[in-house]
Amino acid sequence: MKKIMFIGRTGCGKTSLTQALHGQKMSYLKTQAVKYCGTVVDTPGEFVENRRFYSALQVSASKADIIGLVHDATCTNSVFPPKFGAMFRKKIIGIISKSDLEQGDAERSAKFLKMAGAAHILKTSAVDKTGIQDLVDLLAD
Repeated sequence: MKKIMFIGRTGCGKTSLTQALHGQKMSYLKTQAVKYCGTVVDTPGEFVENRRFYSALQVSASKADIIGLVHDATCTNSVFPPKFGAMFRKKIIGIISKSDLEQGDAERSAKFLKMAGAAHILKTSAVDKTGIQDLVDLLAD
């Protein structure tokens, strides 16, 4: 099974996706440091929110086969600069989190993720499990 590293702003749902992927009970936990959980490398939101931590993302990416850029469907702006994914030299996918929320805009999120370098986009929800099996299948390939 391939390993994926989740990158996204604080509160976008990286840890909730990790819990959903591993069938764990969902509970909000603020990720303070890089966490390795089975097939997932979960990164703190501050690593993408502050450019001085980009090198920490690059080092952490060495343990992953796929980079998952996570964007909250309810967020109206992007933390990812254009071509952000190019610095990793790995497969980049876009993950739209919280796609089950009525106020979300998956199309807007998809545009942000494509500009950041994601070639493949998945719509997910850790709450109703939308897209979780698609993510499992992607990691199994």
